[in-house]
Parts: sequence; C-alpha cells; structure tokens
Amino acid sequence: QLQLVESGGGLVQAGGSLRLSCAASGRAFSDYNMGWFRQVPGKEREFVAAITWIPSTTYYANSVKGRFTISRDNAKNTVYLEMNSLGAEDTAVYYCAAQRSSVRGFAPTSYDYWGQGTQVTVSS
Repeated sequence: QLQLVESGGGLVQAGGSLRLSCAASGRAFSDYNMGWFRQVPGKEREFVAAITWIPSTTYYANSVKGRFTISRDNAKNTVYLEMNSLGAEDTAVYYCAAQRSSVRGFAPTSYDYWGQGTQVTVSS
C-alpha cells in the first residue's frame, strides 16, 4: 500500500497562487508516476498534471498549461503542484494519485492510489 496525504489547499483570490504538496509513504516512491487530478461536485474527476519517475517527464491539461507546474522530490517522497494565475474555474478538490511506473495514460482508472483530497477555492 502507498499512502498519500495532500496539503496546501485553501482560499485564494483570483490571480493568486497556491502550492499543493503530496507526501507519500508505505512503498517505494520510485515505483510510481505521480499525478494531480481535480473534481467539482457533479462532474467527473479531471486530469490536471502528471510526472513520471525516470525521466521526470511532465504532462499538463491544456486548461492549466503555462500556469501550473508539477514537480517531485524523490528524496522527500513528495510531489508538488505549483499553481499560479488562479481563476474561479480552478476551484475544486485536488487529489494526488500514484500510477505504477510501467503504466502510461491520464485516466483516473489507471492510477492505483489516491489521497483524500484538498480543497482549493478561488474567489473572484
């Protein structure tokens, strides 16, 4: 089992920034690609960003490209999501997820472990 715990969510004004963190424990962090997803009530969980293990290739949804940055610190077993120029459309619960490193793709079903989520609210 891999346990994931997100932190860093909160309330921010439009145009502001937040940095989400996801700390992993329980299994080898190096075995997993890491992703961030978000979900608003009544909608499906949406891919936001992902980073592979080796090389640390990054992928982004078009809606966040140029504004969000995903990174990972393998020594700390932590993945981050730096979010800039936030807008009301970014309001959601953000989830960290882990995908076996041999797997590719951005569908939520391809991810094996999930955190509990952290709320991000952007006020306009």
